[in-house]
Amino acid sequence: MSTALKVLILIVATASVTALAVATFLFPLSDGFGYVDLAFWTATALATSAAPVRLPRGVFIAVATCPILAASFLGGPAAGAWVALVGTFELRELNGRIPWYGTVYNHAATVVPAAVGGTVYLALAGAGPFEATPLTLLAAVASGLSFFAINSVLVSAAIALREEGSSLRSILMSDWAIVASSFVALSPLAWLMALVSVAVGEWAALLFGLPLATTRGAYHRVVEIRDMFTQTIRSLASAVDAKDTFTAGHSRRVQEISIEIGRQMRCSEAEVEALEWGGLLHDIGKIGVPDAVLLKPERLTRDERIIMNMHPVKGEEIIKPVKRLAPELPIIRHHHEWYNGSGYPDHLVGEAIPKLARILHVADAFEAMTAARPYRMTPLTAEQAMAELRKYAGVQFDPVMVDAFARTKYVAEVPDAGRPPMAKPIPLLAQAAAMRAGSQGPAGEGR
Repeated sequence: MSTALKVLILIVATASVTALAVATFLFPLSDGFGYVDLAFWTATALATSAAPVRLPRGVFIAVATCPILAASFLGGPAAGAWVALVGTFELRELNGRIPWYGTVYNHAATVVPAAVGGTVYLALAGAGPFEATPLTLLAAVASGLSFFAINSVLVSAAIALREEGSSLRSILMSDWAIVASSFVALSPLAWLMALVSVAVGEWAALLFGLPLATTRGAYHRVVEIRDMFTQTIRSLASAVDAKDTFTAGHSRRVQEISIEIGRQMRCSEAEVEALEWGGLLHDIGKIGVPDAVLLKPERLTRDERIIMNMHPVKGEEIIKPVKRLAPELPIIRHHHEWYNGSGYPDHLVGEAIPKLARILHVADAFEAMTAARPYRMTPLTAEQAMAELRKYAGVQFDPVMVDAFARTKYVAEVPDAGRPPMAKPIPLLAQAAAMRAGSQGPAGEGR
């Protein structure tokens, strides 16, 4: 665990204890809302926390927000905070699958937004018994938005610090974007739960278990469909790699390098996703290339080169019917365009080549140079490959993309003649004198 993550856990845990104490002493339980009611909403939250859904980047999400918000509407900020603290225990925590500090942080990251959300509702709707009015509905929505914003930032921040190479922005734009609209919609549902519990009885609020289960199921299906889509793409990429034992895993490695370059270029999450899938599918057109050409160990003839150079166009034709993969089409078609216009298939020049295709071209070339091929059984070293990228920067490759690749982990320790030299610190006078005195002593003894 990094120092930054330790500091974050300490800060958020302290903030949650403070928020819980302040809410308890400044905003005691509302009139008509007793400990039995608190226990009911806590039990409801426990039931809805039992089976969280894991989103692609590692965020776990449940529908316990609904009873937490309902408790804060009925009992005030203290009620919501206590339900958030006790009602969000999961089987993963009880089974020891989450370390103790992870459990502390998960609960703290729920208590803080619950206390803030309850305070927002109280400030807008005012104190007093819960009533079904447009004002309380508006206050409920504002409370839910506050809860969602704070909780998503706190959870994403922890994941970003836990996983090297991840950023807060990328996690927010990937995981939370998947469920943002439906998650925010839980606040009106919580308002309805509070209304029904007041008008009919708390037992009637249990009828909302079906829509909550449906919402949880929707989260699961979204993730399941995305996973299935990704697995299908990986299978297609594997089908291409399977034609040539020398290129097994090539598409996956190109994908990984492309993503690293994309993050160095501060690409948006949508662009990173396009690199992820485009990296896997960039050579899909090689399915249509005869094995005699694809696996030929000698130099290709002119006619064979024409056939090989058609694989980006064939790849675009194969993927074009899949509308979901429209952002990947420029990557697939143009990943062999040269920066000086002598590439194929369209002879684009410079920045006329799509940015993501320029990124993937660098990744594809580096991976190919550092792996064995039928026409070159001895791969280049990372240093040699980096030298080739520098040599042809501005000719075959975009120099900006080569610079971005030079900052990735793949060549972090590789000597790079093209990398700008780091400025050496100028020693202070006292430091310079000490260094000179230290060097003169042993040198004098050695004469």
